[in-house]
Amino acid sequence: MEQKLGTESRPLRVAIIGAGPAGFYATEALFKTSGLVVQVDMFNRFPTPYGLVREGVAPDHQSIKAVTRIYDKTAENPNFRYFGNVTLGKDVTHADLKKYYDQIIYAVGAQSDRKMGIPGEDLENSYPATVFVGWYNAHPDYCDLEFDLSCERVAVVGNGNVAMDVARILVTEPDELAKTDIADYTIEKLRQSKVKEVILLGRRGPVQAAFTHPELKEFGELPNVTVVIDPAALELDEHSAAALPSDKSATKNVETMRQYATNPHVKGDRKVEFRYLVSPVEVIGKDGKVAAVKIEKNRLEKGADGSIKAVGTGEYETLEVGMIFRSVGYKGAPLADVPFDSKSGIIPNVAGRVTESAGGAVVAGEYVVGWAKRGPSGIIGTNKPDSAATVVSAVQDVSELDGIADENRNPVLIENLLQERGIKYVTYADWHVINKAEIARGEQKGSPRVKFYRVPDMLEVINK
Repeated sequence: MEQKLGTESRPLRVAIIGAGPAGFYATEALFKTSGLVVQVDMFNRFPTPYGLVREGVAPDHQSIKAVTRIYDKTAENPNFRYFGNVTLGKDVTHADLKKYYDQIIYAVGAQSDRKMGIPGEDLENSYPATVFVGWYNAHPDYCDLEFDLSCERVAVVGNGNVAMDVARILVTEPDELAKTDIADYTIEKLRQSKVKEVILLGRRGPVQAAFTHPELKEFGELPNVTVVIDPAALELDEHSAAALPSDKSATKNVETMRQYATNPHVKGDRKVEFRYLVSPVEVIGKDGKVAAVKIEKNRLEKGADGSIKAVGTGEYETLEVGMIFRSVGYKGAPLADVPFDSKSGIIPNVAGRVTESAGGAVVAGEYVVGWAKRGPSGIIGTNKPDSAATVVSAVQDVSELDGIADENRNPVLIENLLQERGIKYVTYADWHVINKAEIARGEQKGSPRVKFYRVPDMLEVINK
């Protein structure tokens, strides 16, 4: 008689794809499930774990990165293994995972950006904010990019925390950033930067801004940076005024913005300006490069669903800028042999259970967490209850699963497969070697770490 799945004699074998917060929180929830014996193998494209905590959180936000200690604690569980430097669809296939694991949990985030869909968007010096964030965070995919920072004025489209991060990095004194774990090549480039002014463009009003209050407050604390907001922009329309009392975060934001608007202390020669109720309609070029952005002024209307929407007024303005970053949202990218809803940019699911399509049949044994499940919303901590909810679904399904064949249950089989294919996978112990080397490099420069940003360099450190 076949033993029950999830027991000592027949542990539940789970593959988690992605090593960001959602993946680690899913792992933690699995290990905390009472009465369940589970073996978790985490696969990640890069040797280094932590996802956006390493590659997305701004380098001057070191306190946020401290959350990785929790992930390290989870990784100490003897039933956890890490396979870094392994890409799904290239090094291992979906069929491989189905063969060796009872369940698969996708924690792959939202890897691509949304476009503005306006003329001139693809001119030189027009970028998604994601690539700039990756560049200053030593992301291997973006480390070789070149940004022309010879212009004095930059536009950042968007009102979320990523837009704020981009603006702040552009105007912060390089000597201050040198004390962080920002990419070493970025510091050299920022020391040569001619950027003096960053204009943040929000299509809706200050009440609808998506950034958090600490992000806004930071601008007032930056040395040599003046914050500019037109007091008229803070005269709220009836819909925003009605919504404000019930939104504590927006209330704080508006209070701080009013302080900036009424007390414009001039500090140094760098400036950040907040513009509201404007939408870019065209990026204007000269000699193939960004020279200006044409914006349309908006008004706010309440939609039938109760949401506040920006509607163009037909009144336009042109701002001279030499560079533009768009931060208007992320979306997922499809994985080989995994369902994907291109309209919503997520892996279709019901309560974290992957479905064949939006509203389609459930795919047995496959689950999704994080941004790939719900879209790009929330902060790092939002992923903990989200992942836990998906794990509840996965655990509920265990009794209905047949499970993989007994001859495929030996954990060593996936290691053998990777070795046969010549894949130099990285273990969590290997990651600790990289981590110690980065910290040692940082100590020489007075920073928390100096990151490796090329995979061959990471592998070389491990093999020393």
